Amino acid sequence: MENAARRSRSGGKTFEFQKAKSLQNYKLFLRFNDGVSGIVDLSDMAGRGVFEAWTQDRVFEQVRITELGALEWPGELDLCADALYLKLTGKQPEIFFPLCASM
Repeated sequence: MENAARRSRSGGKTFEFQKAKSLQNYKLFLRFNDGVSGIVDLSDMAGRGVFEAWTQDRVFEQVRITELGALEWPGELDLCADALYLKLTGKQPEIFFPLCASM
């Protein structure tokens, strides 16, 4: 599923989705406004806790970008852009959010 750009703000940097598409085996293709794009593997979350829903009847494929900038699935399951950007890039939060370093 593709969606128009939405944004998520977390103090320091603004991450904005340009595209989110579900792939097989609980993976997502994501593209952000700064040109960063790639595949994020969320299979370690599938079937656990609230993410049990992903294993049911094509729920994972129904991902969409919300107006608040999160990725959302039916059942009010969501993930923020910040977390997915960091997971995709492998960067530490302190790079973008300096206040995290003092915690």
